[in-house]
Amino acid sequence: MSQQEIQDLIDQSVSIAINRHNRNASMVSAALGFVFMGAFADGLFRVLGFIPPFMGIDVNIIPEIAKQWQV
Repeated sequence: MSQQEIQDLIDQSVSIAINRHNRNASMVSAALGFVFMGAFADGLFRVLGFIPPFMGIDVNIIPEIAKQWQV
């Protein structure tokens, strides 16, 4: 094999590895994004009172805000 053929094989191997890495990183990033967006939505809905308290921990802020607006 000539030097050029060897270099072409190395370049091809690196290209395949980079494509595989990008695909795997995208899948991991999408999964993490989905999980964190779900956790954020759950927390937001609990704070706004749309979802009932979990394990007795009430983080609903709407009644406190309503008390401040009542004069």
